[in-house]
Amino acid sequence: MAMMRLRREDPRVVGAFRLHRRLGAGGMGVVYLGSDRRGQRVALKVIRPDLAEDREFRSRFAREVSAARRIRGGCTARLVAADLEAERPWFATQYVPGPSLHDRVLADGPMPAAEIAAVGAALAEGLVAVHEAGVVHRDIKPSNILLSPKGPRIIDFGIAWSTGASTLTRVGTAVGSPGFLAPEQVRGAAVSAATDVFSLGATLAWAALGDSAFGHGSSEVMLYRVVHEEPQLRGVPPALEPLVRACLAKHPEERPTTLQLSLRLKEIAVREARGTAPPGRPGRPGGAGASTGREALAAPPSEGRTTRGERRRVPAGERAAGREAGLPRSPGNGRPRNGGSTGAARSTRPPGSVPGPRPSGSPPRGVDGRLLRQRLVVFVVVTFLVAVAITVARG
Repeated sequence: MAMMRLRREDPRVVGAFRLHRRLGAGGMGVVYLGSDRRGQRVALKVIRPDLAEDREFRSRFAREVSAARRIRGGCTARLVAADLEAERPWFATQYVPGPSLHDRVLADGPMPAAEIAAVGAALAEGLVAVHEAGVVHRDIKPSNILLSPKGPRIIDFGIAWSTGASTLTRVGTAVGSPGFLAPEQVRGAAVSAATDVFSLGATLAWAALGDSAFGHGSSEVMLYRVVHEEPQLRGVPPALEPLVRACLAKHPEERPTTLQLSLRLKEIAVREARGTAPPGRPGRPGGAGASTGREALAAPPSEGRTTRGERRRVPAGERAAGREAGLPRSPGNGRPRNGGSTGAARSTRPPGSVPGPRPSGSPPRGVDGRLLRQRLVVFVVVTFLVAVAITVARG
């Protein structure tokens, strides 16, 4: 995060914290880097002097502090201290070192699919905690995500909406950032957890493209596109494109939940990191490859498994060996019961490799070991019974 020297008009001490640098400024106030007497570093936000007397802005600031206090865990910066009654209200959170997602992509270009999926999974998991606290962030965007060494962190709950609270959005207006606002925010409708899912999808698309999925233009043009036009996702990695498109569905009920999104992104991150991700399908709206939000969540079958209703083919040699070994079979699937498995089901061959021919008449792997264990059990039981019989006869 870029730091700037303090200006002449900036305070040097706020509460119990000494200020060292400017971290940035926004519509509500200025954020400083500060520290307490123990050396703990904090990001301290002070409301602007011209807004300190505005009751609406004081309410908005109090809402941000309230949201930060309610959230436990997740990808958020911990609240350290606050003073809402000061002449210039302020609050301090744990300082998060690292660049914003916005600065990272501008400096290094679009991120690879595995990194996008890993960051997105952590953010979605963090939003689960945010939403469980009854809070909707309403302004998820690249500049509000910090990439710290311990993982991504969501900051700036300045326009967050809490369950049971009245919204600060007036009819016909939108609070947030064009290009990352959900359609319901543009319309002035009620927001929900699905609102943050849309914004997160737009953020992941931005990380993959280095640009907005809704292009450029004035605020009015951008907001119109969000409501009425489909996002432009050409260039998003195929492994991520269907899921990102699902997040950007126009209707909130068609978007995945944050929990579903987190789990799916974790799977994609693992496969992309291993280089074993299946080729993606084109997902153009209305086209042959278009997918809905629910379809995008359906993970491909894992290797070595069969889908429901699909019967796994077992080589004749394995079936014969299984019958010779006396192994019972489950009806219709060719797999032994009691937790056993055929050699093919336990295969550790790399994906895509072709197994070599098995010598004719040779049993599948693992059968000899089972036979030995069965014979050992029989031997022990018979020996025990003979010993008991001898003892009884002598007595």
